[in-house]
Amino acid sequence: MTNTACIVSADRTSCANMSLEGALQAASAAGFTALLWRAAGPIYTEQPAVPEAVIRAAQAQGMAVLLEADLARFPVDHPLVDANPALFAIRRAAVREGPVDPRRISPVTGEARARFAAPEAAAALGEPIKAALVQQMQAGVSGFRFAEAGRLGAGLIADLTATVKRHASGAVVLVGSPGLSRSEATALAGSEIDYLVSSFGWWDLRAHWLVEEWAELHDVAPLIAEPQAARFQVDDAAASGRLILSAAAAANGLIVPIEAVQQLPDIANLAAGLARALSTYRGEMRALAGQSGPVTALLRTDAPDLRLAERALLVMINRSDGPQDPPERSLLLAGMGAGLSLIDEAGASATLYGGEVRVLELAKTVPILINPPIAVQEALDRPRLVVEQVTPCVQGGDFPVKRVVGERVSVGAKVFGDGHEQLAAELLWRAVGESVWNRARMAQLPNDDWMGGFVPERMGRHEFCVEGWLDRFGGYLRDFRKKLDAGVAQKVDFAEGRVLVERALDRSSSKLRDVLTAWAQKLRGDDDADALLSDELASLMDLVDDRPHRLRSPVQLLDAERLQARFSSWYELFPRSQTEDKRRHGTFDDVITQLPRIRAMGFDTLYFPPIHPIGKANRKGPNNSLTAGPDDPGSPYAIGSEEGGHTAIHPELGTFDDFARLIEAAHAHGLEIALDFAIQCSPDHPWLKEHPGWFDWRPDGSIKYAENPPKKYQDIVNVDFYQREAMPDLWLALRDAVLFWIERGVKTFRVDNPHTKSLPFWEWMIADVRARYPEAIFLAEAFTRPAMMYRLAKIGFSQSYTYFTWRDRKDELSEYITELTTAAPKEFYRPHFFVNTPDINPVFLQTSGRPGFRIRAVLAATLSGLFGVYSGFELCEAAPVPGKEEYRDSEKYEIRPRDWDQPGNIVADVTMLNRLRRAHPALQTHLNTRFLTAHNDQVLYYAKPSPDGADMIVVMVSLDPHHAQEATYEVPLWDFGLSDHDSIGVEDLVGGNRFRLHGKVQHIRLDPENPYRIWRIAPGADA
Repeated sequence: MTNTACIVSADRTSCANMSLEGALQAASAAGFTALLWRAAGPIYTEQPAVPEAVIRAAQAQGMAVLLEADLARFPVDHPLVDANPALFAIRRAAVREGPVDPRRISPVTGEARARFAAPEAAAALGEPIKAALVQQMQAGVSGFRFAEAGRLGAGLIADLTATVKRHASGAVVLVGSPGLSRSEATALAGSEIDYLVSSFGWWDLRAHWLVEEWAELHDVAPLIAEPQAARFQVDDAAASGRLILSAAAAANGLIVPIEAVQQLPDIANLAAGLARALSTYRGEMRALAGQSGPVTALLRTDAPDLRLAERALLVMINRSDGPQDPPERSLLLAGMGAGLSLIDEAGASATLYGGEVRVLELAKTVPILINPPIAVQEALDRPRLVVEQVTPCVQGGDFPVKRVVGERVSVGAKVFGDGHEQLAAELLWRAVGESVWNRARMAQLPNDDWMGGFVPERMGRHEFCVEGWLDRFGGYLRDFRKKLDAGVAQKVDFAEGRVLVERALDRSSSKLRDVLTAWAQKLRGDDDADALLSDELASLMDLVDDRPHRLRSPVQLLDAERLQARFSSWYELFPRSQTEDKRRHGTFDDVITQLPRIRAMGFDTLYFPPIHPIGKANRKGPNNSLTAGPDDPGSPYAIGSEEGGHTAIHPELGTFDDFARLIEAAHAHGLEIALDFAIQCSPDHPWLKEHPGWFDWRPDGSIKYAENPPKKYQDIVNVDFYQREAMPDLWLALRDAVLFWIERGVKTFRVDNPHTKSLPFWEWMIADVRARYPEAIFLAEAFTRPAMMYRLAKIGFSQSYTYFTWRDRKDELSEYITELTTAAPKEFYRPHFFVNTPDINPVFLQTSGRPGFRIRAVLAATLSGLFGVYSGFELCEAAPVPGKEEYRDSEKYEIRPRDWDQPGNIVADVTMLNRLRRAHPALQTHLNTRFLTAHNDQVLYYAKPSPDGADMIVVMVSLDPHHAQEATYEVPLWDFGLSDHDSIGVEDLVGGNRFRLHGKVQHIRLDPENPYRIWRIAPGADA
């Protein structure tokens, strides 16, 4: 035999219906070098176990003959059985037909099986077995496969193998599955066996146990694979071919039934060639893909350790009958380690056909060698300490963290260095433009964490950073105390402290030098521990510390805005609808009459859609129709007419004097006016004639109207920020429009669709405006992708509309709020929870009736500090355009007078919610929202702790506007240090009553008439 074990197996049964000579000729032509003949019975007889004709036929093809024999099988009448009955188990077989005559002794027939586990078995049976093996070899057998080898024991196998090898140096011995466990196979290490038969016959072509078996056994002897004959499918050549090729690819040789070779000669030829090619890859095998995918990927190497491999192969087996893509290239490369790469990139990525077994060569890669990135002197000059992970921070650019004036900014950082030196850290902060830093020491926490904080006291841009250094005197005191406590302090330990004080004299001012000199004199005796450990000396040493290895983190910007950037209640109305007669256009003076009603509901910001002149070209009619009548007012978002553009007022609303009077009246009622800043133009806008270069004209001289699919705005055209003539004139004109309205008392702007406009423009414009007017607030009306919404917040928008409008389920709400309060957006993104807008009539409100409006109101008002309502919500308006999230008879296209006192309104709810929001700081931010356990998917339950932690607002809301819902819930006693069985005081903020809850687990029932509870809980006698 050659070094590669390519073996065909046969027995009398398999050869009964074929020409053995022809089958062996085909096997030899395919590259198989040996025939494994399975003995039909015991080999301890005078007749050769392999028929002479079989031996002649094999030798005629140059093939060796191997005999598979079960050495435990003896004829029942063998002399050894009679001589050693205790060493055998007799299996008798009846030979007579009919009843047994008990008066006559039946002849002994059947078989005896040797009990090799008996202590004396090897001595008694070893030599006769050796003689039998030699006898078979003299008859032409070249080697053996010991079947059920686990019965023989490692010692006997080694002894028998040595005998066979002595008789013929080229003899081959195989052992393995079935009948040999891994531990039994491992015990054969060091013996002269030639091959181990693996457990491939039971492999499903995907489980990783075959790789594990390889790892344990490939050092004992080369492994060969033998597919089970029963797995060959006569009518499925592809599956049988996959089985044979997989065997060749997953071992160092293979055994194939001779009938399979005869039926699939081409596959047999490929398999034998593959086995020869893989014969030298006897090193490590790895699985490169998971077991669940359709393609198995194996790595075969030529070295016992992948890191030492010079050559390797990638084996991919498509277990399905259809085409499959190979595993991701990254998965394959990751499993190969750094030393190997694919030669055939196309082969590694090409689709595998059904049942394909693909083998690809891998090459040893050359690592990238570069010049040393830094010189030793540069390394010496680099910081010894590390100051990193400074929080809060905003990733993605030089963007500010957002806070409001008076809100504490908790700053954390990782500060560490080599060794066990004592470190110190300090928080530095200042207003941008100031030269002097404010400083405060940071507290050290476990795991190199440091914590500090500051409070911005002025509105505007701030900056902060963290500075760390080596605190040598602090480190000395730490270690000196430990030595004193342990009673091991020596005189030299006292002296070390004195020397540190003496060295500090040289870097001290004259005033401090005198004081330190006195301390140095006091310490000369090197025996005054109290002096060394005094707080006064520590403070002096801190003042003169030269802060060795000082390192400062990069500066983080912070915007301190006014409170309304985080906490405000908005009410949106169309000024033109503030009339009792649809035929009469409302005015600013009409709005003034509504101010007491709006303020009485508790709102503090009154927001108007655009108040500019409305174009007539392509004006929209009622319900967004494309044809407007002569009295139809059109959409206020079609900005611009002959009366002016973004710095003009629609004439029917009033004059600038009227507007100034409205601003003054609003302030008198505690209301702030917010305007819509919509960068879009009616075709009648003066800019189209005055600045045609600000627009993108079509070849036919027209401009494409605006779209936000599926919505179309035929009455609007957009400016182009990047037309040559628009840069920078358009940008400046838009900035000046904002400044124009700020100078007239408007400090808050709701920006229409900012995500469809230039991001660099917004970043520049908002920064420019807020540099002059830090009190300016910009709300982004951006219903778009999260990344864009967050980017708008980073570049300057104080607030943003959100997905709240479409979050109705418990999981949706809790996941969304958790993202906003715990992930990166918490530092820069403020969610404004509008319950509805003129553009959005949510399906939930369309279908839920009055209870649904109350549910959405309490959710918006208590989950976020920013709460918004479009007028009509308090009246439970929800009539939709069928099949759409739009209002029927939308106010965007017509004047809509309302009866503000109509029955069924929820004014009382809205008023109560805004009252609670003003009274309880816990309701003035979203960042403190924590969801609690309520065992009902229709009940949302959350807590809002107060800033000082003394009490907590808890809210329970039924999300079902149609049915009663009950839930078992947990009272967060643990937040107050109470046990599960303690009680806590409760104030019902809606009903006004007080009571106590006893124990953590409670029960609640909410129904459409009372869909929510808002409680304040606190320990003590009552809440």
